[in-house]
Amino acid sequence: MAIAITGEEVQARIDADLAQSKPITIHVIVALCDNKNQGIVKVPALIGNGQDPRNNLYWGALYGVNTHLTRKGGWKKVEVEKPANMHILDRAVFYTSVKRNGQAVPVYIVADAWDGAQIKASLQRFLEFSAGHIDEPVTTFHNNTSKVLQAGSASHLVGFIGHNGLMDFALGTPTKRPNAPARSAFILACKSKPYFEASLQKAGAHPLLLTTGFMAPEAYTVDSAIRTWASAKNSDSVREAAAQAYHQYQKCGMNGARRLFWGAP
Repeated sequence: MAIAITGEEVQARIDADLAQSKPITIHVIVALCDNKNQGIVKVPALIGNGQDPRNNLYWGALYGVNTHLTRKGGWKKVEVEKPANMHILDRAVFYTSVKRNGQAVPVYIVADAWDGAQIKASLQRFLEFSAGHIDEPVTTFHNNTSKVLQAGSASHLVGFIGHNGLMDFALGTPTKRPNAPARSAFILACKSKPYFEASLQKAGAHPLLLTTGFMAPEAYTVDSAIRTWASAKNSDSVREAAAQAYHQYQKCGMNGARRLFWGAP
């Protein structure tokens, strides 16, 4: 079993990178909701087509990543090169700045919409990112200049959004790459803690935000959690921010929302 990484180690890495003018970078894998190819409770056909990111529940719908972050979250979309992987049906990069230790710092999210039929491959890629095995430079165009973001395993935070595929199939878990930089990970999927906690420990990633029960993995939770985390707040604050956002939109009660989220110090 890999040695556990703490949230403090990840935050220290972020501070060191910011001191070298490197932005905070998050890479999020979104497995598109797919009525046909995933073991989910069926949703309306328009938002449950895993090959149609534009209308998909987790991407182009009202609270999907590609819609909510810009419309309600205040993130700005940045032009990005199309990924080579044919299973990634859309890629978006979002930019904002947050106050961290009294200073405004740049934050980028690289979000990939994976074909819902490829959920197994998308989860495998997430675990490889978590273990430090696949660094992925992503070329963006921002303020009339090109910028290469160090994403994939080189990100400070990696995430997965979608159906908990481990309820349907097994995956091998990669072990932490030696000398891989510290990173945190989150999984917004039903019951991600009991299914993924051991895998993240083996991968050597700090489990920032996992779930204990059934939930809607929508972008308002992502927005609130990432902003809080990037502001150098501790894991308890990230969970509280996630719970508040979830209750705001789901009207589930704060006690229930707080019980839903878990993370390691």
